[in-house]
Amino acid sequence: MFGHIRVFFDKFRKEPRKTVAVLRLEGVIAANARMGKAINLDAYAKLIERAFTMPGVDAVALVINSPGGSPVQSALVMDRIREMADDNDIPVIAFTEDVAASGGYMIALAADEIYAHPASIVGSIGVVYAGFGFPEAMKKMGVERRIFTAGESKSMLDPFEPTKEEDVERIKDLQNKIHEYFKDMVRKRRGKRLGSPRIKIFSGDVFLGAEAQKLGLVDGVDTLRPKLKERFGQNVRIRVLAPDKPKLAGLLGVLSGGDKSDPGAKSADLLNAGSKGLVDDAIDSVETRLWWQKWGL
Repeated sequence: MFGHIRVFFDKFRKEPRKTVAVLRLEGVIAANARMGKAINLDAYAKLIERAFTMPGVDAVALVINSPGGSPVQSALVMDRIREMADDNDIPVIAFTEDVAASGGYMIALAADEIYAHPASIVGSIGVVYAGFGFPEAMKKMGVERRIFTAGESKSMLDPFEPTKEEDVERIKDLQNKIHEYFKDMVRKRRGKRLGSPRIKIFSGDVFLGAEAQKLGLVDGVDTLRPKLKERFGQNVRIRVLAPDKPKLAGLLGVLSGGDKSDPGAKSADLLNAGSKGLVDDAIDSVETRLWWQKWGL
């Protein structure tokens, strides 16, 4: 009789709501965060800590939309997420949006499970160096390049000098070592889930969601809310965390950074500093667009 009573009351008992902290990582991965969209450890350390120490949190979800960038900052962010997950015994689930390429995928490796949208661009497990050379243009303009170094490799790959074979060999050696570091990280984090052929996986190529799943780079094709509801119940509590919005840049940034105690500060100095800030921001904007346009975005 008491068993039937318990079953009766169990029907009306509500299960406690699960809480998932959602950490959005969007933008190019770079140490410089002037544009407000760069991913780096300095910009995300507090958010990562907040996600894993949120009262009652049951899991942390990463929403990644990044074309890549600095391998060092990628590894630092990935390591910090993994450290917090292990220390607090909290599972991590990653979801890729438009693109999780190169460093973006490296950060996704912090997760215990990775899910991609069917149209997500995933992978690019490789290393690239790009630059320009102007030696012929210098000759045509009649400009003489004068550079003095202490250390024979200090001017490696100088864009105003002809390419040297030893410089190319050196940069390729550095790239190969970073590539091996990246591949080891993928092997360690994905383990037996990683498919074959490995040559294809580590070629630097990118894959859409379904193919990435076949290769073992992701665990499935799914998106954030449906997956979290499936895993943690229909009434799952989703807490989205994102970096603070960037402050006004340009001249406003210059004025706020000036010496407020000196009412006689020269307007010419402010104008020059403001111009430099605007130029730097413009260069950052172009570089950011180039990263995204690499994937047609």
